[in-house]
Amino acid sequence: MEKVRAKKHLGQHFLTDESVAKRIADTLSLDGYKKVLEIGPGMGVLTKYILDKPIETFVVEIDTESVDYLNLHYEKLHDHIFGQDFLKFDIVRAFNQEPFAVIGNFPYNISSQIVFRVLELKDYVPEFSGMFQKEVAERICEKKGSKTYGILSVLTQAFYETEYLFTVSEHVFNPPPKVKSGVMRMRRKENYALPCSERLFFNVVKTAFNQRRKTLRNSLKSFQLPEEIREQEIFNLRPEQLGFEEFINITKTIEANGVQNL
Repeated sequence: MEKVRAKKHLGQHFLTDESVAKRIADTLSLDGYKKVLEIGPGMGVLTKYILDKPIETFVVEIDTESVDYLNLHYEKLHDHIFGQDFLKFDIVRAFNQEPFAVIGNFPYNISSQIVFRVLELKDYVPEFSGMFQKEVAERICEKKGSKTYGILSVLTQAFYETEYLFTVSEHVFNPPPKVKSGVMRMRRKENYALPCSERLFFNVVKTAFNQRRKTLRNSLKSFQLPEEIREQEIFNLRPEQLGFEEFINITKTIEANGVQNL
């Protein structure tokens, strides 16, 4: 079988630089899990280096042409390929609720959705690493005070330690994307349970950043906090000025005042 044709509607840009693929595979710490799931392996340029490691490797690939290619060229992947959409696939059941790492050269068009899906699976995913559009990788790892700091930054950093690792040129892909790529890693915190309603925390963060030019006093009006609380100094700030700890404290304040998730 000849090489797989990159499909624009799937956001496929096949990595061609073996040294970059090896560096991405080496981001796996192999600590706290015995299985790893690669998302969107394509023709396996990253997969081959993961298969060299002492860990059980699985891949999930929605492109049937890629699935056929992987079955033909990677004997170690037999019975380890899920021909599924990661965003809809019940991987927890497939792995019998065992922990697993997630890695990949992620399609840019769904990369943020993949991160949100990993957050949903955080009880099972102690480590998550891979390649994104550079701006997305930077946003995930960005600290408060930056214009690129946003919803993804706060939500990921509440549960994971995030780390931007290195930048990748657009010239090592076929076809080359129009932007540079960035590789980042997230390692789940030892104590990642929030001291507040997780659902409400997500809602507070998203509500604040959906009106990021406004102060929290105005953007969080829908939570109907008493005026004396909204007069506190923190509500004079804009969302990008707050770390995840401060969003947790605001969520606890909202809970303490009997405001439910709206």
